[in-house]
Amino acid sequence: MSNRLQDKRCLIVGGTSGIGLAAVRRFVQEGSRLVVAGLDAGNLQGESLFHVCDATSEKQVKALFVDVIQQLGGLDVLYHVAGGSGRKHGDGPLHECTDAGWQATLDANLKSVFLANRAAVRQFLKQGTGGVILNMASILALSPSPHHFDTVAYAASKGGIIALSRLAAARYAADKIRVNVLAPGLIDTPMAARALADPAIRAFLETKQPLGPGPAMPEDCADAAVFLCSDEARFITGAVLPIDGGWSVSEGQFAT
Repeated sequence: MSNRLQDKRCLIVGGTSGIGLAAVRRFVQEGSRLVVAGLDAGNLQGESLFHVCDATSEKQVKALFVDVIQQLGGLDVLYHVAGGSGRKHGDGPLHECTDAGWQATLDANLKSVFLANRAAVRQFLKQGTGGVILNMASILALSPSPHHFDTVAYAASKGGIIALSRLAAARYAADKIRVNVLAPGLIDTPMAARALADPAIRAFLETKQPLGPGPAMPEDCADAAVFLCSDEARFITGAVLPIDGGWSVSEGQFAT
């Protein structure tokens, strides 16, 4: 490894499984000083300091940042991965999505980003040294695929993350605060287990994500995250980077 995050004070929110856990391991390899936040320690094995935090709670996010600043002496990077599907709460097609499904999904994905990003920007402005924010959206916010992935609240929440991030990138560029977004396609993670267990979706991914072909691995997002959070990306802000194996430029074929 090249120590691209050497001594950078980093916080990963939602780093205990899947995409977030892969990022934790890469950030550690790249020399960062790292704190990880999540609902529970999950699969973390002593790679970093861990804090329990419900990222949808303003009180808990505030407490998290107080502890992080105390432990690290400041903050250079926030990578916000936390979020998830709202299907179990009632998310689905627009005509079927329930009020509860809509609210739960926006809270998990968009409210959590708002709370963590606001806290990070406040800290960066206080420090006066700039900083980096990387947020997690989804390719579904840019390239819908309703045949298999018809969840309106999820798509809306991820689209909201992109809008929030680009406005913040514009507003705080003069303060040397960079804000970028990853937009993954289907990644082989616990959250994607339902989709990947479906033979029809597996077959669809063969042509929808032809670089695989099929699902990406969490490490594909981790490598991109290291780059965007490092000084190698010092002149990049407001970018939305698809990590989609060709999803957004491929038609995808359905079984007949």
